[in-house]
Amino acid sequence: MARARFENSVAWVTGASSGIGRALALEFDRLGARVILSGRNVERLDEVRQACRGPTDPHVLPFDLSDLDELPTIASKAMAAFGHIDFMVHNAGVAHRGLVVDTGLDVDQYIMATNYFGPVVLTKALLPSMLQRRSGCFVVVSSLSAKFGGPCMSAYAASKHALHGFFESLVAEVQSENIQVTMAIPGFIQTDITKDALSVGGTDYGKVLSMYQRAMPPEVCARRLLRAVAAGRREVLIGGVEVWSAHLQRIAPSLLALLVRSHPVRMKRKIMRALGLGRESSERRE
Repeated sequence: MARARFENSVAWVTGASSGIGRALALEFDRLGARVILSGRNVERLDEVRQACRGPTDPHVLPFDLSDLDELPTIASKAMAAFGHIDFMVHNAGVAHRGLVVDTGLDVDQYIMATNYFGPVVLTKALLPSMLQRRSGCFVVVSSLSAKFGGPCMSAYAASKHALHGFFESLVAEVQSENIQVTMAIPGFIQTDITKDALSVGGTDYGKVLSMYQRAMPPEVCARRLLRAVAAGRREVLIGGVEVWSAHLQRIAPSLLALLVRSHPVRMKRKIMRALGLGRESSERRE
């Protein structure tokens, strides 16, 4: 079913140089799609291009998502590569590690520009073409932080909350026009998201937290995500037991707040303990 949905389609993946974006690009390619690879690191994008084995050589289109004025031109270049865009995968983003009181406004603004306004600009640039063709899909790689905030991640959580508000509104406007939106909410996935996160001074955090080192491989995440897209799902949670926190937020928000208040990286251990799962593993030190 998935191959039939993606074969000969055009998929534009941002943040395709590593992590979930790289895995998604390779999975689109495996399923027969024509892929546009975007990110800031040209060398890594070219490595992903060389790793693709599909019948059509991927198109490499590097850019900085925070450069909002340049994005309409970038979108035009992307559409010109293969004539149109079927799947716009908003995956690129930057995380945040720092207390509100210590984080400068410039960090908040940069994260909002990259994680929220960048995808918004690209969506507005592509949407008229999709509406004209009455076909298209926006795949938004979000986060559990879109469901609830936690310590040391205020800017990141705010940007992901904003993405959900925007795309939920878009769905209400275009669902009768055969335009699909799938919100993917990964839990802990083996990526460098925390290593590359911005600290309070705008420098890289520089550390891959242990929860991510032991987490789901990005290739598994990508396969599950595209199965959800092929099935037409509006939202999909992907990860381990930590994704239950999204359900806990709905049914027992006070309990979830208690679990995440002290340290968000220990959330998985606390949730497992609360659910009576994995006692031995949950007692290991982070």
